[in-house]
Amino acid sequence: MCGITGFWHPEGGAQADRPALQSMMRTLVHRGPDGEGMHLDAPRGLAMGHTRLAIIDLNGGDQPLLSHDRSAVLTINGELYDYKLHRTRLTCDGARFSTKTDAELALHLHERHGLDFVEHLRGEFALALYDASRDRLVLVRDRFGIKPLYYAERGGRLLWGSEVKAVLAHPDVEARLGSEAVLNQLMQTMVPGTTAFDGIYALRPGHMLIAQRRGDRLELSVQRWWNAQFPQAQDHDDGAATEPWVEGVRDQLIDAVRVRLEADVPVGCYLSGGIDSCSTLGLATAMQQSHVKAFTIAFEDDAYDESSIAATMAERTSADQVVMPLGVEHLYGGAYERTLWHAERTFYNTLGVAKWHMSRTVHEHGYKVVITGEGSDELFGGYPFFKKDLLLHATSDAQREQMLQRLGASNAVFDGAILTAKQHTHPAFDDLVGFTPSWIQPWIATLQRVRPLLHASLREQLHDYDPVQAIAQTIDPASLAGRHPLDKVQYTWIQTMLEGQILTWGGDRVDMANSMESRPPFLDHHLAEYAFRLPPSLRIRDMREKWVLREAMRQVLPRVLYEREKFAFMAPPATLRPQEWAQVRVLVDRHLGRDALEATGLFDVDAVTDFVTALTEPGSRSAAVNDDIVLNHLLGVQMLHRFFVQGEGRPEA
Repeated sequence: MCGITGFWHPEGGAQADRPALQSMMRTLVHRGPDGEGMHLDAPRGLAMGHTRLAIIDLNGGDQPLLSHDRSAVLTINGELYDYKLHRTRLTCDGARFSTKTDAELALHLHERHGLDFVEHLRGEFALALYDASRDRLVLVRDRFGIKPLYYAERGGRLLWGSEVKAVLAHPDVEARLGSEAVLNQLMQTMVPGTTAFDGIYALRPGHMLIAQRRGDRLELSVQRWWNAQFPQAQDHDDGAATEPWVEGVRDQLIDAVRVRLEADVPVGCYLSGGIDSCSTLGLATAMQQSHVKAFTIAFEDDAYDESSIAATMAERTSADQVVMPLGVEHLYGGAYERTLWHAERTFYNTLGVAKWHMSRTVHEHGYKVVITGEGSDELFGGYPFFKKDLLLHATSDAQREQMLQRLGASNAVFDGAILTAKQHTHPAFDDLVGFTPSWIQPWIATLQRVRPLLHASLREQLHDYDPVQAIAQTIDPASLAGRHPLDKVQYTWIQTMLEGQILTWGGDRVDMANSMESRPPFLDHHLAEYAFRLPPSLRIRDMREKWVLREAMRQVLPRVLYEREKFAFMAPPATLRPQEWAQVRVLVDRHLGRDALEATGLFDVDAVTDFVTALTEPGSRSAAVNDDIVLNHLLGVQMLHRFFVQGEGRPEA
């Protein structure tokens, strides 16, 4: 796990740009504090940099890596699994390895398979590979987008980096917030492939960017090399025997955990009160020869705290559990600003700040690697909005209304962030999916609240911009045609929120902020491709989400976990009690005061001031959740402008 960055100017001169590459690399030191390396090819105008977090081949895995004939150069961020098996097979085929690192595998596979080498990679990765024999550079991102990769084109030069801040560090790149991106940041849902910054793009999951030199210019093309493929609805066999599916899920998950425990450093676990992280801990405990270190967050608000249930699993597995109590004083202030700087995007809830604290604690305990439960909900229909859409669009049960009411009641604490009481529709999604998925409805409602807060000039500029339509237009209609409603909503979520939210400010960015790698077994592509074929009735059965996973892990989980309904892992809002609001007020005064608002010129000063004033008025928990969402987005946009556009740089935690 590392940071990669670089640039390619077809007119040459990379040697003269060594300071620029060094500046870009310095922004990624938190991703790779154990070493750094660069490849400068002045005649070709190529500069490639790498900052290293040493996990495999601690003493011999420095990058960039060169092929045996020095015609190919590689930098990679992430992990490639089963590398020992592949290395052995390739050695028998005549390959000669110069290191024991997993990363070198990519060079040898590329030599044998060309661009198809990506199909042979198992793991989470983002890489840059230059092939001198073809005068071609490829940027590749893993199937689900677990590892980030951003790029820009300026003056005929291609620039890239593991984080946006690396691209911004190049002198050719000016930091500007994109007008349309501001509105998407405020509503929470990003347009896939975009960032908050004008002209800087995210390479989408399962895609590669190919840069081919044509004389003194670069010809750029982006192509998809992997896609989540659900079968046609009529191909699901809901009448099939369940046990083979249960055994298949179990076997695939065991193997996914097995390969992610491979490291030359100790591997710990994140542990919440959900069946996902508890399953990975249970399997890791069985595989490891020593007790597993497990890290758990404990929120002060009982409505959001899962630590007591996590403790039940820790006791069952004899895990060495570390519990981190977090109050509102931990979730705001400098930690909030630092998390936003690392995330490079807004977040609707301070869960990301809580995860930043957790990764720091992991680092302080001497760990560089943990396995996590991310991805399980995406594969097995775990979110409440999946159940809601299944009820609305795939059942004819006479008790549907009663079941919907029960679903709303059990998730009332998250009203406005997970589910909405009022139905919201949008023609773009109605046309694309056949209905508007429940997962995007809270953000459609948020969009209606934040538009009036924009500065009049920006509001006028964006008058004809429809961010929901922009999101829908990035989703492949062919992957939805003829699919079961549950498959449709899972697919649209995977294409948008999984990468744009779960794996960004809830995953890589807040983990690597503290030089800590997270590995999600559920997003192993072998397991995922198996799960896509599961009949919908095995994912959600009798309104019990992740039914097949529960059955697969029945003997691993304590009974309380096996029977427990999915509970979204979120931090409590900070507008419920006066003593909590006092902690938030410091941030509000700094970033949403009149001077700060006028400095950015993005918002209507009076409208935002009125919104902030109303936050202290007594209200329901539901109102607090909705207000908290808007407040966090306003703070986030202001901070993005302050830290990157105004150039204040990294805040202190």
